[in-house]
Amino acid sequence: MNTILIILCLFTFVNLHGQSIWNAKRSSWQGIEQNDRTAIDMYIKGYTAYLDVARTELSSTRELMALMKSNGFALYTEKSQIKKGAKLLFNNRDRALIAIIIGDEPIMKGSRLIGAHHDSPRIDIKARPLYEQEGFALFQTIYYGGIKKYQWLNIPLMLSGRIDKKDGSTIQVEIGRKSDDPVIIIPDAAPHVDSPLRKREYTGVMEGEEMDPIIGSIPDQKNSIINTVMNILSTSYNCSEEDLVSAELHITPALSPRDIGLDRSLIGSYGQDDRSCSYVAIRSLIELDKTPTYTALAYIVDNEETGNVNNTGASSSFLNKIYGIIAEAQAGQTFSENTTRTALSHAKVISADANDGISPLFPGLSERTNAAKLGFGPSIKRYGRSFDANSEFTAWMRNILDKKSIPWQTASYKVETGGGGTIGGQMSKEDMEVIDIGIPLLSMHSPFEIASKVDIWNLHRLFTEFYIAQ
Repeated sequence: MNTILIILCLFTFVNLHGQSIWNAKRSSWQGIEQNDRTAIDMYIKGYTAYLDVARTELSSTRELMALMKSNGFALYTEKSQIKKGAKLLFNNRDRALIAIIIGDEPIMKGSRLIGAHHDSPRIDIKARPLYEQEGFALFQTIYYGGIKKYQWLNIPLMLSGRIDKKDGSTIQVEIGRKSDDPVIIIPDAAPHVDSPLRKREYTGVMEGEEMDPIIGSIPDQKNSIINTVMNILSTSYNCSEEDLVSAELHITPALSPRDIGLDRSLIGSYGQDDRSCSYVAIRSLIELDKTPTYTALAYIVDNEETGNVNNTGASSSFLNKIYGIIAEAQAGQTFSENTTRTALSHAKVISADANDGISPLFPGLSERTNAAKLGFGPSIKRYGRSFDANSEFTAWMRNILDKKSIPWQTASYKVETGGGGTIGGQMSKEDMEVIDIGIPLLSMHSPFEIASKVDIWNLHRLFTEFYIAQ
């Protein structure tokens, strides 16, 4: 009774003083008890272990597939596997995946899908990357996704990815993640000599063609540093210089995730946009303790940062194909193309993606009354201009959040100054019911993004409830 009176008094106070109800919302940490804090810390331990290894979509797919298999999920191979309660995996070229628990109801009657991407802004090497200059060997590179190029200078960087050879073999590459590995680096100019560069503007401090890391400096007996580097690569990975044409090698920060703040309330790491949502989508699916009423799917894709392109991005037909496989298995002889279309149109979808949180240093870049704050819960994204979920689906989602007392907020960009995209548009085109939800980050698209641990925890709670929602 006392709690109810306090809430009523607070509501009355807010309204009497003419303030918005949003001003009365508190940090999610203020409702956390000790047992919840212990659970949060344990959850974040698994999350950071994943982030430390999953530096690209390639390594993320490997980690997520291994996690799912260790929790009873099996690769799909034949139609007979599709039965109530089955836990199935669909691997799309080692760069995207769909994990599924088949529900009690046929997929034509509905499904609960969480879609997220697990690629992040980075630097890629070109097809003919090696060159020498001023006593150094360097990689020619091209950046991937939206980055502030100057942020990638003077920090330890690692190289990872795959090299595919003409004989059909694949070589996995990882250099720089372990503490005793060498790292590579993009050097900056010293302040003693950089006066000609100081007139460059904020986003042009470094030009794209200047983002080349140092990879060696010892010449061989023929005075070639490239030969030295290639000898190392050949010895370690049995590859030639021409093999780099059929390679996907990515440069990412070599920094490990770290707690931020004296209270350890925040987590800093590369790649939280958007491996935060992809990890939580998979983890929530794993932890379902019973067969859901409706088939639950985690859809993890590649290439969101470059516009959802290619056959592993959200614009591909991969998702539709999987819906068709399930629908055909369940419908039997009555199956037709329209069966798949019906299944898609009855799907409820969260397009999960991180969003920009209001900055304590640059609050003027956000419209404060509609900006998301770290520590205040998952964000329902409201873009305006017809890019929102419809009002009835938004209300349905609010009901899930409030029934389970999951803190939440909204996120809208300042008009005419901000913007961003998700994979939600691709799924909306298939007549699926889609809402964009994520968690706020600071320093988005930087080599070390910042999230609130309690937001990640509450996102997990939301995703779990969404998978089983009626």
